[in-house]
Amino acid sequence: MEIIIAVAVLVVLLILFICIGYVKAPPDTAYMISGFRKPRILIGKAGIRIPFLERLDKLSLKMFSVDVKTTDFVPNAEYINVKVDATVKIRIGQSEEMMALASKFFLNESEDMIIRRVQDTLEGNMREIVGQMRLEEMVTDRKAFGERVQDNAIPDLQKMGLEMISFNVQSFSDQNNVIEDLGIDNISQIKKGAAVAKAQADRDIAIAQAQAAKEANDAKVQSEMEIAEKQTSLAIRQAELKQQSDVKKAEADAAYSIQEQQQRKTIEVASANADIARAERTAELKSKEVDVTKQTLDAEIRAKADAQRYAAEQEAEAELFRRTKEAEAKMIERQREAEGIRAVGLAEAEAIRLKALAEAEGIDKKAEAMKKYGEAAVIEMIMAALPEIAKNVAEPLSKVDKITMYGEGNSAKLLSDIVNGTTQVTEGISAGMGIDIKSLIMGALGGKLAAADTPVVVVPPQPAQQEQE
Repeated sequence: MEIIIAVAVLVVLLILFICIGYVKAPPDTAYMISGFRKPRILIGKAGIRIPFLERLDKLSLKMFSVDVKTTDFVPNAEYINVKVDATVKIRIGQSEEMMALASKFFLNESEDMIIRRVQDTLEGNMREIVGQMRLEEMVTDRKAFGERVQDNAIPDLQKMGLEMISFNVQSFSDQNNVIEDLGIDNISQIKKGAAVAKAQADRDIAIAQAQAAKEANDAKVQSEMEIAEKQTSLAIRQAELKQQSDVKKAEADAAYSIQEQQQRKTIEVASANADIARAERTAELKSKEVDVTKQTLDAEIRAKADAQRYAAEQEAEAELFRRTKEAEAKMIERQREAEGIRAVGLAEAEAIRLKALAEAEGIDKKAEAMKKYGEAAVIEMIMAALPEIAKNVAEPLSKVDKITMYGEGNSAKLLSDIVNGTTQVTEGISAGMGIDIKSLIMGALGGKLAAADTPVVVVPPQPAQQEQE
């Protein structure tokens, strides 16, 4: 149990030892471990320091800015009292040798302490360089002054383990205003140089302008010459083309003139032939002119007469057509009236016939009694009755105011209808009485009409008006 406790105590002590001895250096600080073992330098890494046996020292590796000024005026190579204000950038050397040297002077010291220790060395080096240079050299070539100060100060800084990064001069000043006078002189020189430069620039500008004007004029002259040459070439070419055109035109005019003469000759020949033909034609026409004039007059008169006749025929045909249509319409109307009248007449004639038949029966009875009178008496009786019969047949026509008949034979047809009506009556008497009236009449007339087959016509009384067209 005691062993376990002892081991645990040892482990705890070891862990505590390690925790206490563990160190880690930042990149801008060098940790220097020395003592029990060989000295070691840690920069940006960790290590173990044995407690109570080794020590840890720090050395800053940062870059320091040191303001270096001369505390009073320092005479230069020209014995001009000058003050210099400069800024120097330094740091601890990065090699082990430089760090070892720096550790002897600046170990565990602050930045301000290091700057104060370095200022004196740098000021001494700067005073030394000021005493070696002329004022104008320092003022006009600060870079050369800074390089000389660096070359003079670096060996001293290296002995302390330091490196110089840069040296920059801020200003120069003197007791006698020499630098200001140098500035005035420089200003004058600068003005002089500027004036000279301006004059030279003006001269160069004038030369350049003259050269440009010359080149422009040369270009203009060259251009005008080229234009003139082109115009000359154009004029020559135009003249050549005009000459060729004139030649072609002359040839064309000559050809046209020849062609025109040939055409004129042809026209003249044709004209002469035409005149001859015209003269012959004129003579022929003059011989025929009288006939033609006469024929023309006859034709005009005939045409005028034909036109008048044709117009008259057309008017007559139109009038005939109009009157024909009117006549047809009237004829149809009159035919209808005539048919009605005829029907009435036939009806009345039939009535008369029936009446005559009735009377004939009585007469028939009387016939035997009248036989003693002979045929002469019979004929006398018949002839006395015929006018009455015809009157009765024609009596319907007396009631008609006007009868219009068209065409041929219509009046004969009307008369025939009247005669037929009378004949029907006489034939009815003959049929009813058994007496051949025709034979009796023919016998009475002594046979004059024996061979004729024409019925006896009794002219009926004239109607009120008859019109035949």
